[in-house]
Amino acid sequence: MANKNKTKTPEQIQYDQLQKKHELKRPVLKNCIRAFFIGGIICLVGQAVTYFYIYFFNFTEQTAGNPTVATMVFLAMLLTGFGVYDRMGQFAGAGSAVPVTGFGNAVISSAIEHRTEGYVLGVGGNMFKLAGSVILFGVFSAFIVALVKTVLTMWGGL
Repeated sequence: MANKNKTKTPEQIQYDQLQKKHELKRPVLKNCIRAFFIGGIICLVGQAVTYFYIYFFNFTEQTAGNPTVATMVFLAMLLTGFGVYDRMGQFAGAGSAVPVTGFGNAVISSAIEHRTEGYVLGVGGNMFKLAGSVILFGVFSAFIVALVKTVLTMWGGL
């Protein structure tokens, strides 16, 4: 913290000016629009898959969620394997990572990256390197919510 209050030498000031002059300007608005539309398209496909399960397999809106999530994760893994999802990610940035398909992409990308090390130590050992924390905290938070609900139900609160 003490270094921020220290006055800069003329060389440091000159370097800062040179750095600001050559710094690339990021197209923040364009990136946000791309992320919005690609994320929206992914969600639109997810909604179409939900309607597919509702109309062709007689699911309700409540029960169509689980097979829809499984289908979307599978599609993301399939597209990642063919290299399509990576190109979408380069174009859209966070727009492709935010929906549940980003989870499938993270899992399969690690598996593809470490496949040369073998199936057990390579794929099996590194597949959940990125997504493991998501699974861990998801299961843990579900446990805590179920525990709180059980305690409240036993006390007559719900």
